[in-house]
Amino acid sequence: MDDTRQKEYLLSPVSRKLVDLIEKSASELTRAYLLDVKKQPNMPTYQAFPEQEVYDRAYLVFSQLGRWISYELESAEMKKYWLELGRKRREEGFALPEIFLSLCLLRKQLWNKIQAEGLLDNALDLYQALELYNRIVTFFDRALYYAIIGYHS
Repeated sequence: MDDTRQKEYLLSPVSRKLVDLIEKSASELTRAYLLDVKKQPNMPTYQAFPEQEVYDRAYLVFSQLGRWISYELESAEMKKYWLELGRKRREEGFALPEIFLSLCLLRKQLWNKIQAEGLLDNALDLYQALELYNRIVTFFDRALYYAIIGYHS
């Protein structure tokens, strides 16, 4: 089995639906995230940063998440990206709590969309939903972990 087919085989139906949802809704999720950022009193650096740049960066996170769920994003590539992101955000003057809150808001938007779409409503998909939940949490936990290490290096 070639690598692409093997990765497709690893995807549960729920994971495939989520990847499709992320691909279809990335712009909507990112716009909702931007609205959240504007309301947050604890995100002055994000609010002062050019909106298009914040949008592009958030959109990239959703893209990476889709690749992670699809088993297309390798751990080493993810680690390298987030280490560099942490360093770059420090250089740009972002406070570490803002970076943390940013990732929390991105994750919140994703979960709101998953619930609104009823993606996890089928009890027969419970095991697959738990697997998917684990992949999403692992993605955001690793992103945050490596961003913090990069921030302090």
